Amino acid sequence: MDKNNTNNKNLDIKNIKIIQAPLAGISDIVYRNHIRRHSYTCLLSTEMLSSEALKNVPNPKIADFKAAEYPLSFQIVGHKPDLMANAARLLQERASVIDINCGCPVNKVVKSNDGSGLMRTPKLAYDIAKAVKSAINIPMSVKFRLGWSQDSKNFIEFGKLMQKAGADFVTLHGRCRSDLYSGTSDWKAIGELKKELDIPVFANGDIKTVEDAIKCLEITKADGVSIGRGLMGDFTLASRIEHYLQTGEIIKEPGLEEKINMLLAHIEDEIELRGENNGIKFMRKFYGFYISKVKNASKYRQVLVQLETFDEVKQALNDILCLSLGN
Repeated sequence: MDKNNTNNKNLDIKNIKIIQAPLAGISDIVYRNHIRRHSYTCLLSTEMLSSEALKNVPNPKIADFKAAEYPLSFQIVGHKPDLMANAARLLQERASVIDINCGCPVNKVVKSNDGSGLMRTPKLAYDIAKAVKSAINIPMSVKFRLGWSQDSKNFIEFGKLMQKAGADFVTLHGRCRSDLYSGTSDWKAIGELKKELDIPVFANGDIKTVEDAIKCLEITKADGVSIGRGLMGDFTLASRIEHYLQTGEIIKEPGLEEKINMLLAHIEDEIELRGENNGIKFMRKFYGFYISKVKNASKYRQVLVQLETFDEVKQALNDILCLSLGN
Protein backbone atom coordinates (compact mmCIF):
# COMPACT_ATOMS: atom_id res chain seq x y z
CA MET A 1 0.00 0.00 0.00
CA ASP A 2 1.24 3.45 -0.96
CA LYS A 3 1.07 5.59 2.17
CA ASN A 4 2.41 8.78 0.63
CA ASN A 5 -0.92 10.36 1.47
CA THR A 6 -0.37 14.00 0.59
CA ASN A 7 -3.42 15.06 -1.41
CA ASN A 8 -6.40 13.58 0.39
CA LYS A 9 -7.13 16.31 2.95
CA ASN A 10 -9.12 19.51 2.44
CA LEU A 11 -11.01 18.20 -0.58
CA ASP A 12 -13.26 20.91 -2.00
CA ILE A 13 -16.41 19.15 -3.16
CA LYS A 14 -17.32 22.16 -5.32
CA ASN A 15 -14.36 21.32 -7.56
CA ILE A 16 -15.62 17.76 -8.20
CA LYS A 17 -17.85 17.40 -11.26
CA ILE A 18 -17.24 13.75 -12.17
CA ILE A 19 -17.21 10.71 -9.90
CA GLN A 20 -16.04 7.29 -11.06
CA ALA A 21 -18.72 5.11 -9.49
CA PRO A 22 -17.57 2.18 -7.34
CA LEU A 23 -18.03 -1.15 -9.14
CA ALA A 24 -17.40 -4.43 -7.32
CA GLY A 25 -14.96 -6.62 -9.23
CA ILE A 26 -14.25 -3.77 -11.66
CA SER A 27 -12.81 -0.59 -10.11
CA ASP A 28 -9.55 -2.06 -8.85
CA ILE A 29 -6.26 -0.21 -8.56
CA VAL A 30 -5.42 -0.79 -12.24
CA TYR A 31 -8.80 0.47 -13.48
CA ARG A 32 -8.61 3.60 -11.33
CA ASN A 33 -5.08 4.46 -12.39
CA HIS A 34 -5.98 4.21 -16.08
CA ILE A 35 -8.79 6.72 -15.54
CA ARG A 36 -6.41 9.00 -13.65
CA ARG A 37 -4.02 9.06 -16.63
CA HIS A 38 -6.71 11.01 -18.49
CA SER A 39 -8.44 12.97 -15.71
CA TYR A 40 -6.71 14.75 -12.84
CA THR A 41 -9.86 15.93 -11.09
CA CYS A 42 -12.34 13.02 -11.34
CA LEU A 43 -13.09 11.59 -7.89
CA LEU A 44 -11.99 7.97 -8.12
CA SER A 45 -13.66 5.28 -6.02
CA THR A 46 -12.54 1.94 -4.68
CA GLU A 47 -14.60 -1.21 -4.89
CA MET A 48 -16.93 -1.51 -1.92
CA LEU A 49 -15.21 -2.68 1.26
CA SER A 50 -17.11 -4.82 3.76
CA SER A 51 -17.17 -3.37 7.26
CA GLU A 52 -17.47 -6.94 8.58
CA ALA A 53 -14.30 -8.00 6.75
CA LEU A 54 -12.34 -4.89 7.78
CA LYS A 55 -12.97 -5.80 11.40
CA ASN A 56 -10.73 -8.85 10.94
CA VAL A 57 -8.43 -7.70 8.12
CA PRO A 58 -7.88 -3.93 8.45
CA ASN A 59 -5.50 -3.73 5.46
CA PRO A 60 -6.94 -5.99 2.75
CA LYS A 61 -5.32 -6.13 -0.68
CA ILE A 62 -8.50 -4.66 -2.19
CA ALA A 63 -7.77 -1.42 -0.30
CA ASP A 64 -4.37 -0.92 -1.95
CA PHE A 65 -3.96 2.41 -3.73
CA LYS A 66 -1.39 4.82 -5.15
CA ALA A 67 -0.95 8.44 -4.14
CA ALA A 68 -1.48 9.45 -7.80
CA GLU A 69 -5.12 8.35 -7.47
CA TYR A 70 -6.14 11.28 -5.28
CA PRO A 71 -8.81 12.49 -4.94
CA LEU A 72 -9.93 8.99 -3.93
CA SER A 73 -13.10 7.81 -2.22
CA PHE A 74 -13.23 4.60 -0.19
CA GLN A 75 -16.68 3.00 -0.17
CA ILE A 76 -17.84 0.92 2.79
CA VAL A 77 -20.83 -1.40 3.05
CA GLY A 78 -22.59 -2.90 6.04
CA HIS A 79 -25.58 -2.58 8.36
CA LYS A 80 -24.04 -2.23 11.84
CA PRO A 81 -23.33 1.37 12.91
CA ASP A 82 -20.39 0.44 15.15
CA LEU A 83 -18.65 -1.65 12.48
CA MET A 84 -19.27 0.96 9.79
CA ALA A 85 -17.79 3.64 12.05
CA ASN A 86 -14.80 1.39 12.74
CA ALA A 87 -14.28 0.81 9.01
CA ALA A 88 -14.42 4.54 8.36
CA ARG A 89 -11.84 5.21 11.07
CA LEU A 90 -9.51 2.56 9.63
CA LEU A 91 -9.73 4.01 6.12
CA GLN A 92 -9.83 7.76 6.66
CA GLU A 93 -6.06 8.25 6.72
CA ARG A 94 -5.84 6.96 3.17
CA ALA A 95 -9.11 8.44 1.86
CA SER A 96 -10.29 11.75 0.45
CA VAL A 97 -13.90 10.73 1.10
CA ILE A 98 -15.67 7.91 2.93
CA ASP A 99 -18.69 6.78 0.92
CA ILE A 100 -21.53 4.72 2.41
CA ASN A 101 -23.09 2.17 0.06
CA CYS A 102 -26.89 2.22 0.25
CA GLY A 103 -27.29 1.43 -3.43
CA CYS A 104 -25.89 -2.00 -4.32
CA PRO A 105 -28.86 -4.14 -5.46
CA VAL A 106 -27.35 -7.63 -5.72
CA ASN A 107 -28.92 -10.42 -3.66
CA LYS A 108 -25.82 -11.46 -1.73
CA VAL A 109 -25.52 -7.89 -0.44
CA VAL A 110 -29.15 -6.98 0.30
CA LYS A 111 -29.94 -10.30 2.00
CA SER A 112 -27.91 -9.03 4.97
CA ASN A 113 -29.70 -5.66 4.79
CA ASP A 114 -26.56 -4.11 3.31
CA GLY A 115 -26.44 -1.88 0.23
CA SER A 116 -29.88 -0.91 -1.06
CA GLY A 117 -31.37 -3.13 1.64
CA LEU A 118 -30.93 -0.06 3.85
CA MET A 119 -33.53 1.75 1.75
CA ARG A 120 -36.09 -0.34 3.68
CA THR A 121 -34.73 0.86 7.03
CA PRO A 122 -34.06 4.61 6.73
CA LYS A 123 -33.66 5.06 10.50
CA LEU A 124 -30.87 2.45 10.56
CA ALA A 125 -29.23 4.10 7.55
CA TYR A 126 -29.40 7.42 9.43
CA ASP A 127 -27.78 5.84 12.51
CA ILE A 128 -25.01 4.40 10.33
CA ALA A 129 -24.34 7.70 8.58
CA LYS A 130 -24.32 9.60 11.86
CA ALA A 131 -21.91 7.08 13.43
CA VAL A 132 -19.57 7.25 10.43
CA LYS A 133 -19.66 11.06 10.37
CA SER A 134 -18.76 11.16 14.06
CA ALA A 135 -15.82 8.80 13.49
CA ILE A 136 -14.01 10.77 10.78
CA ASN A 137 -12.75 14.25 9.98
CA ILE A 138 -12.94 14.02 6.18
CA PRO A 139 -15.99 14.35 3.90
CA MET A 140 -18.65 11.64 3.97
CA SER A 141 -20.95 10.77 1.09
CA VAL A 142 -23.84 8.36 0.64
CA LYS A 143 -24.92 6.57 -2.52
CA PHE A 144 -28.49 5.29 -2.74
CA ARG A 145 -31.36 4.46 -5.10
CA LEU A 146 -34.91 5.71 -5.61
CA GLY A 147 -36.22 3.10 -3.19
CA TRP A 148 -36.59 -0.61 -2.65
CA SER A 149 -39.27 -0.93 -5.35
CA GLN A 150 -41.44 1.16 -7.64
CA ASP A 151 -44.14 1.03 -4.98
CA SER A 152 -41.89 2.25 -2.18
CA LYS A 153 -39.83 5.14 -3.50
CA ASN A 154 -38.45 7.05 -0.53
CA PHE A 155 -35.39 8.77 -2.02
CA ILE A 156 -36.38 12.28 -0.90
CA GLU A 157 -37.00 11.21 2.69
CA PHE A 158 -33.82 9.15 2.58
CA GLY A 159 -31.75 12.00 1.14
CA LYS A 160 -32.98 14.41 3.79
CA LEU A 161 -32.02 11.93 6.51
CA MET A 162 -28.52 11.55 5.04
CA GLN A 163 -28.15 15.33 4.95
CA LYS A 164 -29.32 15.54 8.56
CA ALA A 165 -26.82 12.83 9.54
CA GLY A 166 -23.99 14.98 8.16
CA ALA A 167 -23.43 13.80 4.59
CA ASP A 168 -21.30 16.29 2.67
CA PHE A 169 -22.83 15.14 -0.61
CA VAL A 170 -24.96 12.31 -1.99
CA THR A 171 -25.16 10.31 -5.20
CA LEU A 172 -28.54 9.08 -6.44
CA HIS A 173 -28.87 6.22 -8.91
CA GLY A 174 -32.12 6.75 -10.80
CA ARG A 175 -33.44 3.20 -10.39
CA CYS A 176 -35.07 1.24 -7.58
CA ARG A 177 -33.47 -1.84 -6.10
CA SER A 178 -36.10 -4.01 -7.81
CA ASP A 179 -35.02 -2.62 -11.21
CA LEU A 180 -31.42 -3.83 -10.74
CA TYR A 181 -29.89 -2.38 -13.94
CA SER A 182 -32.88 -2.79 -16.26
CA GLY A 183 -34.96 -0.02 -17.77
CA THR A 184 -33.69 3.54 -17.76
CA SER A 185 -32.38 5.81 -15.02
CA ASP A 186 -35.00 8.34 -13.91
CA TRP A 187 -33.08 11.59 -14.20
CA LYS A 188 -36.18 13.66 -13.43
CA ALA A 189 -36.36 12.02 -10.01
CA ILE A 190 -32.73 12.98 -9.37
CA GLY A 191 -33.75 16.55 -10.20
CA GLU A 192 -36.51 16.32 -7.59
CA LEU A 193 -33.96 15.37 -4.94
CA LYS A 194 -31.65 18.18 -6.00
CA LYS A 195 -34.42 20.69 -5.29
CA GLU A 196 -34.92 19.32 -1.78
CA LEU A 197 -31.34 19.21 -0.49
CA ASP A 198 -28.84 21.87 0.44
CA ILE A 199 -25.81 19.63 -0.07
CA PRO A 200 -24.42 18.66 -3.52
CA VAL A 201 -26.25 15.92 -5.42
CA PHE A 202 -24.55 13.75 -8.07
CA ALA A 203 -26.56 11.98 -10.75
CA ASN A 204 -25.88 8.33 -11.54
CA GLY A 205 -27.23 5.92 -14.13
CA ASP A 206 -27.06 5.61 -17.95
CA ILE A 207 -24.27 8.13 -18.51
CA LYS A 208 -22.30 6.52 -21.32
CA THR A 209 -21.36 9.49 -23.51
CA VAL A 210 -20.57 13.19 -23.20
CA GLU A 211 -23.99 13.88 -24.69
CA ASP A 212 -25.63 11.75 -21.97
CA ALA A 213 -23.86 13.79 -19.30
CA ILE A 214 -24.96 17.08 -20.89
CA LYS A 215 -28.59 15.94 -21.06
CA CYS A 216 -28.51 14.50 -17.53
CA LEU A 217 -27.15 17.72 -16.05
CA GLU A 218 -29.72 19.78 -17.95
CA ILE A 219 -32.58 17.67 -16.60
CA THR A 220 -31.34 17.16 -13.02
CA LYS A 221 -29.46 20.43 -12.37
CA ALA A 222 -27.17 18.11 -10.38
CA ASP A 223 -23.77 19.25 -9.16
CA GLY A 224 -22.05 16.57 -11.22
CA VAL A 225 -22.35 13.05 -12.57
CA SER A 226 -21.25 9.66 -11.30
CA ILE A 227 -20.25 7.24 -14.07
CA GLY A 228 -20.17 3.46 -13.72
CA ARG A 229 -20.24 1.20 -16.77
CA GLY A 230 -19.75 4.12 -19.14
CA LEU A 231 -16.06 4.12 -18.22
CA MET A 232 -15.64 0.42 -18.93
CA GLY A 233 -14.01 0.36 -22.34
CA ASP A 234 -13.35 4.09 -22.50
CA PHE A 235 -11.11 5.57 -19.82
CA THR A 236 -11.29 8.98 -21.55
CA LEU A 237 -15.00 9.57 -20.86
CA ALA A 238 -14.55 11.41 -17.55
CA SER A 239 -11.90 13.72 -18.99
CA ARG A 240 -13.98 14.41 -22.10
CA ILE A 241 -16.99 15.39 -19.96
CA GLU A 242 -14.74 17.62 -17.84
CA HIS A 243 -13.39 19.22 -21.01
CA TYR A 244 -16.91 19.99 -22.19
CA LEU A 245 -17.89 21.51 -18.84
CA GLN A 246 -14.82 23.74 -18.95
CA THR A 247 -14.88 24.75 -22.62
CA GLY A 248 -18.22 23.79 -24.17
CA GLU A 249 -16.31 21.69 -26.72
CA ILE A 250 -17.13 18.02 -27.34
CA ILE A 251 -14.13 15.79 -28.01
CA LYS A 252 -14.92 12.73 -30.11
CA GLU A 253 -14.94 9.27 -28.57
CA PRO A 254 -11.73 7.28 -29.22
CA GLY A 255 -11.74 5.19 -32.39
CA LEU A 256 -11.40 1.41 -32.46
CA GLU A 257 -7.61 1.38 -32.81
CA GLU A 258 -7.22 3.69 -29.81
CA LYS A 259 -9.65 1.59 -27.78
CA ILE A 260 -7.81 -1.62 -28.62
CA ASN A 261 -4.52 -0.03 -27.56
CA MET A 262 -6.25 1.08 -24.35
CA LEU A 263 -7.48 -2.48 -23.81
CA LEU A 264 -4.04 -3.98 -24.39
CA ALA A 265 -2.49 -1.60 -21.85
CA HIS A 266 -5.28 -2.49 -19.40
CA ILE A 267 -4.61 -6.22 -19.86
CA GLU A 268 -0.86 -5.79 -19.43
CA ASP A 269 -1.31 -3.96 -16.13
CA GLU A 270 -3.78 -6.56 -14.83
CA ILE A 271 -1.31 -9.31 -15.77
CA GLU A 272 1.41 -7.45 -13.87
CA LEU A 273 -0.88 -7.28 -10.84
CA ARG A 274 -2.43 -10.76 -10.97
CA GLY A 275 -0.24 -12.90 -13.24
CA GLU A 276 -1.14 -13.91 -16.78
CA ASN A 277 -3.67 -16.63 -16.01
CA ASN A 278 -5.71 -14.62 -13.47
CA GLY A 279 -5.21 -11.35 -15.31
CA ILE A 280 -6.65 -12.72 -18.56
CA LYS A 281 -9.60 -14.25 -16.70
CA PHE A 282 -10.26 -10.97 -14.87
CA MET A 283 -10.25 -9.00 -18.12
CA ARG A 284 -12.89 -11.12 -19.87
CA LYS A 285 -15.69 -9.01 -18.39
CA PHE A 286 -14.29 -5.92 -20.14
CA TYR A 287 -13.95 -7.13 -23.74
CA GLY A 288 -17.55 -6.45 -24.74
CA PHE A 289 -17.32 -2.84 -23.58
CA TYR A 290 -14.16 -2.08 -25.55
CA ILE A 291 -15.48 -3.48 -28.84
CA SER A 292 -19.18 -2.64 -28.41
CA LYS A 293 -19.28 -0.39 -31.49
CA VAL A 294 -17.77 -3.03 -33.81
CA LYS A 295 -19.96 -4.96 -36.25
CA ASN A 296 -20.31 -8.58 -35.00
CA ALA A 297 -19.06 -7.50 -31.57
CA SER A 298 -20.89 -10.30 -29.73
CA LYS A 299 -19.31 -12.92 -31.99
CA TYR A 300 -15.84 -11.49 -31.42
CA ARG A 301 -16.43 -11.35 -27.69
CA GLN A 302 -17.36 -15.05 -27.63
CA VAL A 303 -13.96 -15.79 -29.17
CA LEU A 304 -12.02 -13.45 -26.89
CA VAL A 305 -13.42 -14.84 -23.62
CA GLN A 306 -12.15 -18.32 -24.50
CA LEU A 307 -8.54 -17.23 -25.01
CA GLU A 308 -6.05 -17.95 -22.23
CA THR A 309 -2.84 -16.08 -23.06
CA PHE A 310 -1.98 -12.47 -23.72
CA ASP A 311 -0.43 -13.34 -27.10
CA GLU A 312 -3.68 -15.02 -28.20
CA VAL A 313 -5.75 -12.04 -27.13
CA LYS A 314 -3.36 -9.61 -28.80
CA GLN A 315 -3.54 -11.53 -32.09
CA ALA A 316 -7.34 -11.76 -31.93
CA LEU A 317 -7.67 -8.02 -31.30
CA ASN A 318 -5.36 -7.29 -34.22
CA ASP A 319 -7.54 -9.49 -36.44
CA ILE A 320 -10.67 -7.67 -35.24
CA LEU A 321 -9.06 -4.31 -36.04
CA CYS A 322 -7.99 -5.44 -39.51
CA LEU A 323 -11.43 -6.86 -40.32
CA SER A 324 -13.16 -3.73 -39.05
CA LEU A 325 -10.94 -1.45 -41.08
CA GLY A 326 -11.32 -3.65 -44.14
CA ASN A 327 -7.62 -4.54 -44.34
